[in-house]
Amino acid sequence: MDFDRNAAARLAEKYESFYLYDEGAILDSIERLRKSFDGVRFLYSAKANPHPGVLSCILSEGIGVDAASLREVQMGRENGLGKHDIYYSAPGKSVHDIDAALPDCVIIADSVNEVERIQTLAAGHGIVAEIGIRINPNFSFDGAVGTANKFGIDEDTVFEKLPEWKAMKHIKITGIHVHSRSQELDGTLIAGYYAKMFELACRVQDALGEKLGFVNMGSGIGIPYAESDRPVDLARLGDEMTRLMGVYRSRLGAQILIETGRFLVGKAGVYVTHVLDKKVSHGRTFVILANTLNGFVRPSMAQMVESYTVDAHPHNSEPMYTGRNAFGFVPLADTAGTETVTVVGNLCTGTDVIAKDITLPKLDCGDVFVITNAGSYAAVLSPMQFASLTPPAQILLKTDGSTVII
Repeated sequence: MDFDRNAAARLAEKYESFYLYDEGAILDSIERLRKSFDGVRFLYSAKANPHPGVLSCILSEGIGVDAASLREVQMGRENGLGKHDIYYSAPGKSVHDIDAALPDCVIIADSVNEVERIQTLAAGHGIVAEIGIRINPNFSFDGAVGTANKFGIDEDTVFEKLPEWKAMKHIKITGIHVHSRSQELDGTLIAGYYAKMFELACRVQDALGEKLGFVNMGSGIGIPYAESDRPVDLARLGDEMTRLMGVYRSRLGAQILIETGRFLVGKAGVYVTHVLDKKVSHGRTFVILANTLNGFVRPSMAQMVESYTVDAHPHNSEPMYTGRNAFGFVPLADTAGTETVTVVGNLCTGTDVIAKDITLPKLDCGDVFVITNAGSYAAVLSPMQFASLTPPAQILLKTDGSTVII
């Protein structure tokens, strides 16, 4: 990916390791989605990267929040969003979290028990809570039958319970939510999933006897990680969504929501660190970096996963693991020649490895080392308390050249 090498080098003079997020790249991703999907509302999955500057940039562009916690609901409100801009969807919400979130968002019920809890809490406040229902559908993302899942309520159960839920005095079901897959690059599969979602929404609406206010399609639109990956054809996928919205317009007037997942931020970030040491052991050259597993865990996680399986995309491994060759390694120093090295971190554990026997430009102690595809599910997943080392900074490079640093 492209990144501002000058900014990375300048900041590396002050910080041993840091994330660098590019506001311009985030805004470009937002624009590409909007150009392709006319009439669709986008939600940002705040769990991907909740850096305050990143969040402010995205939400100021009219993107809503897909919240996975009470704190993420609060982040949305702190950025000026209204109740119908924030959708709180997660399994196992506590009674406290539901109660605190009720005034500030649309809660997506993830279980039968949760519907009943919302009814009880809303009754206590003397309100009618608008809610969505997360459904575990009878179809899978790729067209097979549905399977057991920790997320959502089985489709058959939803239809069985709808009459009971309609009779509840303190909830009003205004939408549905399904999220079946992340990081999909096959636009044809995504389009087929959208078509099944429109049909499901119509069947729910018919059974409910009232118009749905929203249909949350979830995410699914992936980003290319490996050099061999091909990006989703957004224009073609957007055209198919427009066609489907036209076909179902007379039956379904609901707002269509799509969660952006990592699309907005994944390629807008890099991780920058330094070479601390270099050694040769039994003929193998080791390059030791600062803060790898404990700063940016996903490359180390990739090495661990790949040592256990030959499957290029192990089932249910996102967002901890995406696939092989998901990260680029870019030394900033201009050096002559290459060498084969194993790149490791400075933790006292043998699992702190990010690449084995790869060929890179020759590196020396003090050189700046950049890892790409670090904008999403990166800092938030990394065990930064390990060994009590100084955690990496997180820096947003704004379009005017200024920085927002935490």
